[in-house]
Amino acid sequence: MAQSKKAVHFGAGNIGRGFVAQFLHASGYEVVFADVNDDLIGALQSQSSFEVHEVGEDSRTTVVDGYRAINSRVDEAALVAEIATADVVTTAVGARILPFVAPVIAKGLAQRSAELAPLSVIACENAINATDSLAAAVREHDPAENAVFANCAIDRIVPEQAGGTLDVTIESFFEWVVESTPFGEHRPDIEGVTWVADLEPFIERKLFTVNTAHAAAAYHGFRKGLASIREALDDAEVMAEVRGVLAETKGLLVAKHELDADEQQAYIEKNLVRIANPHLPDTTERVGRNPLRKLSRHERFVGPAAQAAERGLPYDALVRAVRAALDFSVPDDVESVELQSLLTSGLGADELTRTLTGVQDDHPLFPALLAAVSSKLTA
Repeated sequence: MAQSKKAVHFGAGNIGRGFVAQFLHASGYEVVFADVNDDLIGALQSQSSFEVHEVGEDSRTTVVDGYRAINSRVDEAALVAEIATADVVTTAVGARILPFVAPVIAKGLAQRSAELAPLSVIACENAINATDSLAAAVREHDPAENAVFANCAIDRIVPEQAGGTLDVTIESFFEWVVESTPFGEHRPDIEGVTWVADLEPFIERKLFTVNTAHAAAAYHGFRKGLASIREALDDAEVMAEVRGVLAETKGLLVAKHELDADEQQAYIEKNLVRIANPHLPDTTERVGRNPLRKLSRHERFVGPAAQAAERGLPYDALVRAVRAALDFSVPDDVESVELQSLLTSGLGADELTRTLTGVQDDHPLFPALLAAVSSKLTA
C-alpha cells in the first residue's frame, strides 16, 4: 500500500531505526533515512526491510519496510528535495551534531511550496530542549516560518548491538513525550507519542532519573573494572552510589515539579530494574561514552547538582559521580580521549572545572566540583 505521508529521519543508527522509525512506519509514514555513514546507508539501500526485536515484559518483533535511504554527505540535493516535500523531520544524531544538520533542513524549507502545511520538526535527542537548539541553528540560515519545532523527551534503552545486521534489539518499554503547544490543533499523527503542554517535568524526570542512574552505574562500575551494567548494579558499593544520586535527584524533582514522592520512588525502582534487564546486556564502556557531554552544565550530573545547590538540597553523590566520570578512559572514544587530554594539559583545577562543567566560580556548586577536579589532578 502506497504511503501518503513522508518523514525524513536524520540518524540511521539503532535509536533511529529501532525507536523513531519504528513508530513513524507504524503511523503510516514513508521513512527516508539520512546519514553520513556509507556502510549503513548502503545496507539500508540494499535491504528492503529490517526487524525490531522488543524484549522484556511484552516481547514482540516488528518489521520496518517501505523506507528509502540517502547519504547526506554525498547527495545533499536529493535530501533537500525530500525535506521540501516531507510532513515530518526527526533526528537521532546526538545533540552536538544538530548544528551540522540544520543547514540542509534550512535549504529544504527554502524550497518548500507555500501550498504545503508547515513542516513538523522534532529532535529526538537525550538533551534538554534539543529541538529549540536545532530551530535556532536552522534560523541562522532561513527564517523557518514554514516549520513548527517541538521539543520532546524520549526514553528507551537500546543496548550494544551485534554487528553485521540492520535488525535492532530494544526494550519493550518506551516513552516519547512531545510538547503540544507549538502545533496548536494540528499535531502530526504519530503512534506512540504522548502530547503534553508542559514538557519540562517529563524531560527532567527522565534525564535526572534514567540517564543519571545509567551513567552513574557506568562510571562507578568502569572505575572498579566491572564490564557490564548488570555487574555494576550487582556491586553493593556501586548500587549505593546509584541510589545516592537518585535520592538527590528525587529530592530536586519533588521540590521543583511537585511530583509525588512515592510515585517518583516507584519510577526509580522501575528504572533500576530496566537498566539491569538481563535481556538487554550493556557495558559500562558503551554507556560511559561521550563523557564531555555528560559532564556538561545542563546534563545528568551537573544539571541536577547545580539546581540542588541553588535550593540548598543535597548533591554530594552527584559530585562523586562527576569524580568517577573523570576516570573514564577509553582509547576509541573521542570525548574520553579529549577529556584525559584536558586533565593532563597543565590547566589549573579552577579553569578545568569551568571548562568541563560550565559552572562558574560564584555558583554554590563550584567549590564541590573544584574539589572533585583537584582530587583527580592529584590522584
